[in-house]
Amino acid sequence: MLIKVFGSSVYGIQATTITIEVNADRGSKFFLVGLPDNAVKESRQRIEAALKNNGFRWPGRRITINMAPADIRKEGSAYDLPLAVGILAASEQVELKDADQYILMGELSLDGGLMPIKGALPIAIQARKEEFKGFILPKQNAREAAIVNNLDIIGVESLKDVIDFLKGNLNIEPLRIDTRKEFSQHLEKMDIDFADVKGQENIKRALEIAAAGGHNVLLIGPPGAGKTMLAKRLPTILPPMTLHEALETTKIHSVAGKLGTNVGLMTQRPFRAPHHSISDVALVGGGTFPQPGEISLAHNGVLFLDELPEFKRSVLEVMRQPMEERRVTISRARFAVEFPAGFMLVASMNPCPCGYYNHPTKDCVCAPGVVEKYLNKISGPLLDRIDLHVEVTPVSFDELSHTRPAEKSADIRERVIRARNLQNQRYLAEEGIYCNAQMTSKHLRKYCEISEEGKKLLKLAMDKLTLSARAYDRILKVSRTIADLDGSEHIQNHHLAEAINYRNLDRENWAHSK
Repeated sequence: MLIKVFGSSVYGIQATTITIEVNADRGSKFFLVGLPDNAVKESRQRIEAALKNNGFRWPGRRITINMAPADIRKEGSAYDLPLAVGILAASEQVELKDADQYILMGELSLDGGLMPIKGALPIAIQARKEEFKGFILPKQNAREAAIVNNLDIIGVESLKDVIDFLKGNLNIEPLRIDTRKEFSQHLEKMDIDFADVKGQENIKRALEIAAAGGHNVLLIGPPGAGKTMLAKRLPTILPPMTLHEALETTKIHSVAGKLGTNVGLMTQRPFRAPHHSISDVALVGGGTFPQPGEISLAHNGVLFLDELPEFKRSVLEVMRQPMEERRVTISRARFAVEFPAGFMLVASMNPCPCGYYNHPTKDCVCAPGVVEKYLNKISGPLLDRIDLHVEVTPVSFDELSHTRPAEKSADIRERVIRARNLQNQRYLAEEGIYCNAQMTSKHLRKYCEISEEGKKLLKLAMDKLTLSARAYDRILKVSRTIADLDGSEHIQNHHLAEAINYRNLDRENWAHSK
């Protein structure tokens, strides 16, 4: 007897429906075809034990299973459930109705229980697109899949529950979530706040500018100055995620298996802080079966690289192109996978190996030339993509002990949102441009006009501070953002002057005073 059931396979952050054809005939052999990987091939042992422990039997017949399309690689253990259901139906042990109207996915344990799967959200989106009635999956993933409306999400705990449900002997109410209500409920929830940070007003200002214009930031300062604490609070002043951004971010984390169980929609911007020992594949994504890397997991949020010079140079260099294109493409011989990678980069570093170069009270013990060598670990092209270089100085005892309340993240966020709204209006006609940081040279000429006095100020700064040529465009972009925060249509001289102060590492004599 021939039976068809349906599963799904995820490539990148998109799902493809897999038709599983199970044929039971005379004989005793077992064949599984359609490019299954080892995890899929091993499913026979898990299915056989699960069937016996739930009152069924492995059929004493010739079983042939084809997973179509046969030219797409099938990977992972999540095909256990559709294969088991197909084998039971084809061997006529159970009579199922409407099984072909559902997508079935789940890993079986030996007692027939269902284990969580990866990629439930993109699978549900594709199932609704192809007009399936519902999606049967492990209960732990049900909230994640229930984000998708107009699709019956049936969360189950065991193979027996699935069979009883498909036979009509068990009634399971589909899980329904009001996506917009859940999204709006958790949108303003914040565990940390800029009000917790004592002092550092100039750094808070720099991060406000970065958030308002989508600029990348490099924080330079001694150990214990508060670089990590400040960076962790940056997502709290970024504009709230839109529903589209939340869905896209949740899809990426779903595919990577990072959502956890019983988690629905992600409403907070992600903050990823990989260790400096990370490999280039782990950072940008890849592997035999490509998975999203840290830059994709930080999509629509913040990627924080602490101790930037300690990262391997090759790791930092592979990040350059995704920073420009806001996506990463991983190519293999048979296929190519694309992951989104639109993130804000915040990096921090000590000014030298000992950490106390330019410190107000402690002496640097590094040998002559060591500071320059340390800074040269970061390549010019990568530094060119970082708009703001900010020196972080230690907080004094007076500031630490002061009890006056600091400004809250919510107040800073309001100013950031107003500036972003101005940019949204400005770039309505510009394809692929959403904030000031993404402007090209053509846009700079159009939107960043400065007065004659401003040109003289910029020329004087570049000559006196020996700023490099690459600093020119960055200063204009940052000054445009500062003007937006002020609600000014034109870039004023004081906007330029403030932007110039955020180019510390472009000063050619910055590390030469040792």
